[in-house]
Amino acid sequence: MTTATKTGASALWIFLLTAASIATTFTLACAMPFAALAALAAVHMHRSDALKLMGLVWLANQFVGFTFLHYPQTLTTYLWGAALGTGAISALFGADIVLAQFQSRSEPVRLAVSYPAGFIAFKAVILMWSFGLGGVETTIDPTIVSRQIVREGMILVGLIALYHALRAIGVPAPRPRQSPVAMVTA
Repeated sequence: MTTATKTGASALWIFLLTAASIATTFTLACAMPFAALAALAAVHMHRSDALKLMGLVWLANQFVGFTFLHYPQTLTTYLWGAALGTGAISALFGADIVLAQFQSRSEPVRLAVSYPAGFIAFKAVILMWSFGLGGVETTIDPTIVSRQIVREGMILVGLIALYHALRAIGVPAPRPRQSPVAMVTA
C-alpha cells in the first residue's frame, strides 16, 4: 500500500469514527466517549492520525452541543469545552503511554490496558479543571464514574465491532501505530 493510500485510509477512519462519535453525542445528549476513542485510536492508528481524530471529535462534539443541543453561551460552558478538549488529548496520551508496554500483545489485551489508562487520564484532567470550574463532587462521584466506565466500555465494544466489520468488507486499515522506538525518534 502506498503512502498516499495509507494516508487516505487514515483520513477515512478519522471521518468514520468522528461520524460515529457525532451519533453518540446526539444519542447521549452530549456524552462523548473520549476514553473509548482514545483506546481504539491508540491501538489501531498512527499517533498523528489519532491526535487528529481526538481533535476533530472534540470539535464535532462542541459544534453539535452548541448548535443543536443548545449549550448555554457562558464563559463556564466554553471553559468546560476546553476542559473536554484537554481531557480528550490526555486520554489518548494516557492510552498510548501504557500501550507502549504491551505492543507485542494481542488486540484484546492492548485494548484492555489502553482503555482504563485513557479513562483515568481523561478523568484526572477533568478533575483538575473541576477545581476551578466547579463540579468536583460530580467528577468523582462513584456512581457516576461507574456508569461512565460501563457506558464507554460498551461504546468501545461497539466501535471495535464497527472497526472489524468495516475491515471485513474491505475498508483499508488506517496507518498503523508506530513502534515505541519510532515514537521516541519521531
